[in-house]
Order: sequence, then structure tokens, then C-alpha cells
Amino acid sequence: MIEYELGAIDLGEVRFAISPLNELVLSLRALRDPGRFPLQLPWLRATEVARAGLDLELLDALTNDVLWVPDFLTPRPYTPLGRVDEELAAVARAPADVVRADLAEVHPLALPAVLRGRPSRVLERMLAALHEYWDTCFEPYWARMRTVLEADVVYRGRVTAQSGLAAMFAGVNPHVHLEGTVVRVQLRTELNYRASAAGRGLTLVPSLFSRRASTPISPDEPPHLMYPARGLGTLWETGTAPATLTGLVGLIGRARSHLLGLLETPMSSTELAVRLDVTTTAVNQHLRAMRAAGLLTSARHGRSVLYHRSDLGNRLVRGA
Repeated sequence: MIEYELGAIDLGEVRFAISPLNELVLSLRALRDPGRFPLQLPWLRATEVARAGLDLELLDALTNDVLWVPDFLTPRPYTPLGRVDEELAAVARAPADVVRADLAEVHPLALPAVLRGRPSRVLERMLAALHEYWDTCFEPYWARMRTVLEADVVYRGRVTAQSGLAAMFAGVNPHVHLEGTVVRVQLRTELNYRASAAGRGLTLVPSLFSRRASTPISPDEPPHLMYPARGLGTLWETGTAPATLTGLVGLIGRARSHLLGLLETPMSSTELAVRLDVTTTAVNQHLRAMRAAGLLTSARHGRSVLYHRSDLGNRLVRGA
């Protein structure tokens, strides 16, 4: 059981962030044990050829049988939407004693041969492998992945505003609860500690490669909680218009009916364009018209604008 004690039940104590580095490193779990991540199988198949040219010996060594990864490779993000080059540059500055200690936490019996040697050289090889992994297997898909993560953050913010922090934490994962001023995270391992988030805050990080809530291994790490993002099941979908919306085609057209059906979950124009296999410009024209008609709402998160069906749009869908 991990416990984070908040200084007060205050929105300022809890923040959300999206970290490309966290996703990159946590995805190594799916490489090690694909059976635990069935919803990522389309991505694993799509990147199979590219992965063959990577430093797989080292990448595999960054996880263990219970799918832990070193804390210094999944640091708490300090901006709402991080950049992978900046996050990797921060990892490059990790002190040698931290690198040694975190690797030993993941491999307490003995380090794999590829992780032995001078920490600076091991870290250099590690960063080179992660850079190449990002370029070949993540960068081509990151816009799509980021959209699902951003939609999750928008949803959690809406739950917090409507129902409060306790309801938001309860919805993050069945193993996370807010009791009083303490956030309790039940893990499958015997890892136990209690840390104060007072003055430091607690950062919540949605992930596409977490099956349940997880925290840093060490209580000395800044408080943050990684949890499974909503909408993972839709990540690799390319859909056709739902049959229930065919009645709207004559009223607002096939493209807009399709968009309205998809926007039950917040999405950006980039993600919608990928789903529909059209240009972002074409999607934006429809989105602007539908928002002007009151069928959609929009909210900015970082550099993206997420669209979502309005109450009027929901009533139109239900009527159809």
C-alpha cells in the first residue's frame, strides 16, 4: 500500500500531466509481456519490423518479471504536456548513484550484463537506445496516443469540477481511494510507504501502458501516480459511422454524422483525421460548423483543442 498525504483537500494539491518519456519507458512492459497488453497488439504488430533494429538487449533489461522500471526513467513530469527531447535531456543529468540505486531496485539479485559497468557509459547507451526507440516506434504514432491521453485529462477535470476530488480519484482506478486527506494506492507487490505531498503536490499521469495504478518504487521520488487512461480500446480503431446514426445522414451529412458519433469521447482534429483517413483541414471545417450550431463544445489542453458532443449533440444522437 502506498499512501500520499495531501496538505489539504485543495485542487492546487493535485495536477495532471502527460509525459512522452513515461509512455516510452512504460511501453517496454508491452515488449516484455505482450499478453498483458492485448489492446496494444495492433501497435506491437505495426512496429515489429522497426523494433528488430533496436538495442533490444538493453531495452529488455530496463524491466523485470513484475514489470518494474527504474524510477529515474519515469520522473514526475513538471509541465502539463512534456517534450520527449527535454525529458531525455533531464535523464541524462541523473547522478551516477541514483542510476545505480534505481537499477538495483529493479534487479536486486544481479544486474543484467548489459547494465553493468560505469554508470555514465550505461546511461549513455540507455539514452541512445531510448532515442532510437522513440524515433522508430513512437514518434509516428505519438499524435494519436497523445490525443487519447489529453481526452482523459479533460474528462478527469470535468469529474473533479462536477463531483469533487474523491469522485475523481475513485474513477481513476479501483485500487485508488481518497480518504480524508490521504490518497491510498493498493499495489499487487509488497511495496509499502507513506509520503507527504504537502507543498509538493501530487501529479497524476495517465498512461496507455499501465494496467492498474502505479507509483515510484522509492518514497524519495516526488509524489506522482500513473494510471490507465480512458479510451484505450479506441486507440487503434478506424471506424465507420455507427448504424444508429444513419438517420442523421440526410440531416447533417455522412461526414458530420460520423464525427458526431465519434465525439462521445473528446478528441482532437488530428485524431479524428486519422480515424477517418482524411485531412485535418477537412475535419476542422466540419468541426467549426458543428460547434457554431451548438452540437459540439471544445476545450484547449496544451497545444491541442479537444472537441466533445454538447448536450444538444447528445440529444440529437439519442433521437437518431
